[in-house]
Amino acid sequence: MSVTISSELLQRLVAEAAASPDAEVCGLLFGAAGRIEAIAACANVAANPARTFEIDPAALFAAHRRARAGGLAVVGHYHSHPSGLPVPSPRDAAQAMGDGAVWVILGGGVARAWRSVEVGAFVEVMVKVVG
Repeated sequence: MSVTISSELLQRLVAEAAASPDAEVCGLLFGAAGRIEAIAACANVAANPARTFEIDPAALFAAHRRARAGGLAVVGHYHSHPSGLPVPSPRDAAQAMGDGAVWVILGGGVARAWRSVEVGAFVEVMVKVVG
């Protein structure tokens, strides 16, 4: 299983994470099955953004509304681990819904992708960079 992303989008994700060394960044991934075609940074509204993330619910709602109106589908989200590895944390696992969403996690200048395959569990997916 893999997910394709352009080198430009991947560079934007890594740069966004690097620019926020003290707080987790987060945002939405748009596209189709197996492809990330666009990203949107979102406010991290978590009570403790240094240790966790919560995508602004208004941004998430608006993205799903645009998708229903014919825009790109929300295929997942991304967030950073400013002082950790780009692997799902126990908090991440607690939020995994088993809905097939792609989670791109950034840490240490690296991006890795995971798919939520069942409640509380992830499978790593290969990131294919194009362009």
